[in-house]
Amino acid sequence: MKKILLLAALALALPMAVFADSIDYSNSGGTLAASNAVGPAVLMLSGSELISIRGFPGSQITGNNLGSVSFTTGLLTSGSLANGGTFAGGGTFMITGNGSNGAPTGVIFTGTFTGPVSWTLNTQSDGTHTYTLMGTLSGTYASGFKTTGTTMQLTVNTGLGFFNGSVTDSSGDTNILVPEPGSLGLLGTGLIGLAGIVRRKLKA
Repeated sequence: MKKILLLAALALALPMAVFADSIDYSNSGGTLAASNAVGPAVLMLSGSELISIRGFPGSQITGNNLGSVSFTTGLLTSGSLANGGTFAGGGTFMITGNGSNGAPTGVIFTGTFTGPVSWTLNTQSDGTHTYTLMGTLSGTYASGFKTTGTTMQLTVNTGLGFFNGSVTDSSGDTNILVPEPGSLGLLGTGLIGLAGIVRRKLKA
C-alpha cells in the first residue's frame, strides 16, 4: 500500500517536471487605450508588434515585425487610470506570428487573465511618468497544450503628463511555460508503466 501511495505522489509530481523551460515573447509599439476616460474601464492593446522570441528551444528570433500581441483586461476595480490601480481578471490575450525570420505562423498563444492585474504609476527622477501593467494568464499554447502561470508585463511612458486614455506601448514581455517534447514522451511512458504496476498490485 505504501508503494502505491508513493507511486501516486510521483504521478502528481510528473506534470510539474514537464514544464522544463519557457519562451519570452517581446513586443513594442501599438496603442494602449482605455475604453472609458473615467469610471470603470478596461485597457486594450492593439497594433503592437512582436519583435523577439527567445528561450526554449535555445534559439532567439528577432525582427521588426514577427507578428502581433493584443489584449483586453477586465474592468478597473480600484484606483484610477491616472494614478494606478487594479483590473479584474478576465479579458483576452493573444500572440500571433507571421512566419518572418523563422517565427511561427498563426496563433501562438491565446488566453485570459487569471487574477487581478496591477497598473502601477512610477515617477522617474526627471519628473516623467511610466506605468507598468502586470498580470498572470492561463490559456492554450500553439501545440494545443493548456498552460497556467504565464506572466506578462507592459510598460508605457507618458512623459511629464499622466495617462489620459491612450498612449504608445514602450515595451512588453510575455513569459510562457512550455513543455519539452522529450519530457512529454517520458511523462506518457511513465504513466503507462505506473498504471501497469498499480494494476499488478491490485490483483495481488
